[in-house]
Amino acid sequence: MKNQKKAMLFGLITVLLWSTVASAFKITLSHFEPIQMVLIASLTSIVLLTGIALQQKKIHLLKQYFVKQPLFYLTLGVINPFLYYLVLFKAYDLLPASQAQALNYTWAITLTLLSVPFLGQKIRKKDWVAILFSYTGALVIATKGDLLGLNFESPLGVAFALLSTLIWASYWIINAKNNNDPIVSLLLGFLLSLPFTLIATALLSDFNFNSVEGILGAIYIGLFEMGISFVLWLMAIKLATNTAQVSNLIFISPFISLFLLSAIVGEEIHPSTFIGLVTIIVGLVIQQINWRNKRRVAIAKE
Repeated sequence: MKNQKKAMLFGLITVLLWSTVASAFKITLSHFEPIQMVLIASLTSIVLLTGIALQQKKIHLLKQYFVKQPLFYLTLGVINPFLYYLVLFKAYDLLPASQAQALNYTWAITLTLLSVPFLGQKIRKKDWVAILFSYTGALVIATKGDLLGLNFESPLGVAFALLSTLIWASYWIINAKNNNDPIVSLLLGFLLSLPFTLIATALLSDFNFNSVEGILGAIYIGLFEMGISFVLWLMAIKLATNTAQVSNLIFISPFISLFLLSAIVGEEIHPSTFIGLVTIIVGLVIQQINWRNKRRVAIAKE
């Protein structure tokens, strides 16, 4: 049963949750290494998603999906959560959270570029304009406005942030033709990624989780970044009679996130970060606008 009001409510709740995670990332990184965060957050999400799958009586699908496509789900699991969050958390570790989260918003543009060789899609004129705006915004953020000097405060941090967009876009490219239940598919990926996360934790860090604040922060990330927000967003899209209205709520998130980073974390927001973020959002909006329909409406009015 479609219900636009409920869809907007679920979408808004999801966006508000997403707005808090940059602050949660930065706070938790003051207690744990990135791989330690991935481990605790992944375990939290596995518990949550298992509960949802049991409640929906779909837990039996795990075996069915794995037997049918073991390599496919193993690949998905290695990409998300293992590689994606390890790289993303490292970016947040090296950069101010305001910069890392703004750069991460260029993933939709990266998806457009990857869709050409892997999905056979064509880049439209408005896509090129969107790409120009978004990557100009990313450059403004990375250089703190010094575009001519190209002076990067943390080149490695910027590289990790942009690499995270490549990994996340790749995940959706690979997942594009997956018609199986999304929650069960996500849970299976998380389960298959767990051995990799455990091995990486042993190699890159340790299992010394002696910070209550860090554990609570990682649990929060597992619940609200990796788990509940995913489920709520699926519900919003499923209920929507106008998907575009729900999708456009995403553009609110980065600005709320900047406010929370300043208010909660005490991070100073550089003016260039705000300018760059606005430029990126303009690019994303341009990409979504259906110019043909706009012209048709204008002609009809005439």
